[in-house]
Amino acid sequence: MPDLQATKADPRCNELANILAEARREARQIRSLRSELVPTTHDSGYAVNRMVVERLGWDVLGWKIAGTTAAVREKLSIDRPIYGRTFKRFATQSPATLLHRELLDPLIECEFFVTLADDLPSRAEPWTEAEVTAKVGAVHAGIEIAECRFPFTALPSLSAILADGSASGRYVYGGSIANRRDRLARIEVSLEVDGQIRRRGVGADVMGNPLAPLLWLAEELRRWGQGLKAGEMISTGSTTGMLPIHEGQHVHAWFGTDADVEIMFK
Repeated sequence: MPDLQATKADPRCNELANILAEARREARQIRSLRSELVPTTHDSGYAVNRMVVERLGWDVLGWKIAGTTAAVREKLSIDRPIYGRTFKRFATQSPATLLHRELLDPLIECEFFVTLADDLPSRAEPWTEAEVTAKVGAVHAGIEIAECRFPFTALPSLSAILADGSASGRYVYGGSIANRRDRLARIEVSLEVDGQIRRRGVGADVMGNPLAPLLWLAEELRRWGQGLKAGEMISTGSTTGMLPIHEGQHVHAWFGTDADVEIMFK
């Protein structure tokens, strides 16, 4: 189990947690981060993110997972998925209107939003795929607007981005989708910007099935002696990659014929 208490005792990690929490509260980016504040390991980055969540005291929405497709992992230069906490105050329903000037280098990603009906508590033995998928209560079409507290032009190493919750941002819910595992993998996803198709994907692009990342996350959290809770929403990774979005653009994502998500960026 990672040593969270050691991270909490490290003054550099405390300083970074304070900086990131303040940047979240003020909705701004950190233009320069001293090298000594960059976490030395990925686990210490994740531990700092837990400290940021404690400092903020905001109601949590759930979790985001990124890097669940080969294309996104290549783009991010990672060899496995990553995750971070998300917050209820940044969730809204489609159709949504967002002010572009309030966003931090926004990237849009079409994702399946999975909400748990029951807890997946901390335990000693590994979770199975069947156990995890049985806990799913609802699946929605969704778009994550990823935002990083570090600008694209001055990104620190991955461990600092993990400390920022893996660039967790805003979450726009579309319609619900029947959550049978076999059909989720077959759902085709298309992303329109200003009426033009910009990206396409399919549920199977996400680790073979959009529910598969749940097992991965449950096992990652189990290392920390932590579980997942009923009502938490997990955004399970982009089917369409990461696309920068600009002021004045209109976004419409289609999840087969099941559901859609619509956002206007003013």
